[in-house]
Amino acid sequence: MREAVDGFARHLASERGRSEHTVRAYVTDIVSLLDHAGRMGCSLPAELDLGVLRSWLARLRGTGAARTSLARRAAAARTFTAWAHREGLLAGDVGAALASPKAQRTLPGVLRADQATELVTSPGPAGPDTEPVSLRDRAILELLYATGIRVGELCGLDVDDVDRSRRVIRVFGKGAKERSVPYGLPAEAAIDVWLLRGRPALAGPRSGAALLLGARGGRLQPTMARQVVSAYARAAGLPHTSPHGLRHSAATHLLEGGADLRSVQELLGHASLSSTQIYTHVSIERLRNAYRQAHPRA
Repeated sequence: MREAVDGFARHLASERGRSEHTVRAYVTDIVSLLDHAGRMGCSLPAELDLGVLRSWLARLRGTGAARTSLARRAAAARTFTAWAHREGLLAGDVGAALASPKAQRTLPGVLRADQATELVTSPGPAGPDTEPVSLRDRAILELLYATGIRVGELCGLDVDDVDRSRRVIRVFGKGAKERSVPYGLPAEAAIDVWLLRGRPALAGPRSGAALLLGARGGRLQPTMARQVVSAYARAAGLPHTSPHGLRHSAATHLLEGGADLRSVQELLGHASLSSTQIYTHVSIERLRNAYRQAHPRA
């Protein structure tokens, strides 16, 4: 069982290019599954069957696991059994017939366009006496909202990933998939002043090629980027906002501005169009709210 888990982890990391976080989550789920299988008398992966998988999910449901958590764990089980079948550890792909509860999708909270503008400009205009960290924070906020990239993608950017002549950044997303994302004039100004005056002041031996740096000169970490967004939103009196909240806001505002769904899918790096369609629901809900508030016969 342990050899199977180790082999599965290597497959996710090296062959499928999954992030460290994703590999850890999948491996945790599979260890839970195989532990449950062992309690049911299975000593080898080959002894897994659909009944064991369903029993595992039923036990998790009985402990109060949310539908979203059950759906993710069922997906992990299907990925594992498909891999085990290809590797010859299972005679058949027993997980292919495993159904999972449909996860409830809640509408993400988004800022209004004026609120997003207030947030990204809250570090203030760049002047000769502006602190390097403030210049970096402005670049963080402008880039997140301008491009809708994930916080991990933002922190992974190198200086050479920014094509300043075309105002495009090269992003490596989930599964090491590369895409190009354009950004606008405000983000361009924030990047330019950061590279000219902010980054040189913070750069040190640990900086390498990183575009955005921490206060000690190392590559900016996602935790710090989240703290930056949250702190500026709180200081501006805005609803609690995270980098992912800015991503939601950017996608919603693009669609409300007339962008087509496929273009937004490409910009966000979604593998499936269904992941992007939730933002159309956000826009419709906003229209409903405006109608209820403004129409005399709402």
